[in-house]
Amino acid sequence: MADGLNRVMLLGNLGADPELRTTNSGQSVLKLRLATTESYLDRNRVRQERTDWHSVVVWGRRAEALSRLLAKGSKIFVEGSLRTSSYDDREGNKRYKTEVVANNIILAGGRGSGAPGPAPARRDDSPTEPPGEATGYNEADYGGDDDIPF
Repeated sequence: MADGLNRVMLLGNLGADPELRTTNSGQSVLKLRLATTESYLDRNRVRQERTDWHSVVVWGRRAEALSRLLAKGSKIFVEGSLRTSSYDDREGNKRYKTEVVANNIILAGGRGSGAPGPAPARRDDSPTEPPGEATGYNEADYGGDDDIPF
């Protein structure tokens, strides 16, 4: 019997241009804001939409390559795992954030147009996060941004 399964698959559009940073240890990390929209019928049989926003991070060489390919509005398929971490904001309050650590991203078309043909991003055998940083977010690595975690 397996100990557990932590797997996420999302298809959506980027709500902002990707943000590429480098940690103090020299690792590249790409932050993405992904919007997924679900359509459903309410009790009155009227079509409704609900949009959820997801924080996605990509590590290493893949982050660098994707930063040159992606822009606000890009449609992508993300496969990865959820990671929840905590940090203290500037006022000393404990904050929590959950993000998707991507291990596979597929370019799914143009900027929200659903353009034909998914094209897989280059896959390599490099780890999706740097060794020793598997426990999550370390604000010191990102230069101490404001209290908004993403």
